[in-house]
Amino acid sequence: MRYLGALALVFLMISCNETVKKNDVTIKEGTWRAELAVQDEKNLPFIFKVDKNQNLSVFNAEEEIEIDEVTIKKDSIFIKMPVFEGYIAAKIHDEMNFSGSFIKPSLNRTVPFKAEYGAEERFVQHLNATFNISGSWETVFSADSPENRYIAKGVFKQKGDKVTGTFRTTTGDYRYLEGIVDGDELKLSTFDGAHAFLFTAKVSDSLIEGQFYSGNHFKEPFVAKRNDAYELPSANELTFLNEGYESLDFSFPNTKGKTVSLSDQRFKDKVTVIQIMGTWCPNCMDETKYYVNYYKENKNKGVEFVALAFEYAKTEEKGFKSINRLKKKLKVEYPILLAQYGTTDKKKAQEKLPMLNHVLSYPTSIFIDKKGKVRKIHTGFNGPATGEKYVDFKNEFEGFISELLAE
Repeated sequence: MRYLGALALVFLMISCNETVKKNDVTIKEGTWRAELAVQDEKNLPFIFKVDKNQNLSVFNAEEEIEIDEVTIKKDSIFIKMPVFEGYIAAKIHDEMNFSGSFIKPSLNRTVPFKAEYGAEERFVQHLNATFNISGSWETVFSADSPENRYIAKGVFKQKGDKVTGTFRTTTGDYRYLEGIVDGDELKLSTFDGAHAFLFTAKVSDSLIEGQFYSGNHFKEPFVAKRNDAYELPSANELTFLNEGYESLDFSFPNTKGKTVSLSDQRFKDKVTVIQIMGTWCPNCMDETKYYVNYYKENKNKGVEFVALAFEYAKTEEKGFKSINRLKKKLKVEYPILLAQYGTTDKKKAQEKLPMLNHVLSYPTSIFIDKKGKVRKIHTGFNGPATGEKYVDFKNEFEGFISELLAE
């Protein structure tokens, strides 16, 4: 572990323009299988490919994550994940094997990692699938814990033994999950540089029961019952203004140190979307990608966006560094303000926005009309992994903005 810490420090001082030098070891071009060690002696697998320039592409179902911040120094490799602060620091044993850790420094989390060249299957198939889980599943996580219990909707497609899909919750989704049904055992995983999720469960025609692992720091049980008619509560009714409020008020610094508030000229007589988010949050990243494209096409029509970032970065400087990195990677043109650093605690976030009944989810979107009044608050985000729900969100969003612009 001391080796990896020193290795990471060295890499952070190396320019990404000096990716591979003449005497450095390289890794083999082609398909690799990686594993992260979680709890209960289980491993979370994912597939990636290496190109001729030693850049990587990580695959989760329909998602492809391109990684171009790869540094090799002698027999060591440093892989910086796009947008998020997580990185892999490892030692190259030969061109077909390397191992080390996946590290999230601000959270002091380290997960053992290894990668092997040539294997193309995410999970090893031992038995043909006994059941097909395609469809919708009414799901409860931590059912026996009133304090931690929450509901979700599993939505899956199965072709032969292969499964893709996600769990939608009241506050977002678990993005792109991929795996298999091995006999009567379900195995799903995803890795995107922020999420490192593994689901294992026993399945039948009507029941899925198992464990959800997040990295090597958290696990919880879940139970899902087949229910194609099941729907989650409306995302537009979970967060609302406290009694006596009609509008929102805030003053937070932007990346240039200037304080920005909703009363600024930029937002005057404009329809404004306030995005409560964090640079560490994959659902926020999905939402930001959509907002960036929408804003680019509609900013001349009288619509504005402003994001309030709640960061777990330990210092203000690191918080702004994360914001600037996200803005650059996703080409964000609208302001992202640093609302909080050092914690993403939602109770602390609500203290910054006392007009809200609570901050239930990152992300949350607040719709402001031309007169400055809050017209709707949408909790969470149904990202592209949710399929039809993502299309529904876009249609609802664009329709509602059009209504506000027409007033």
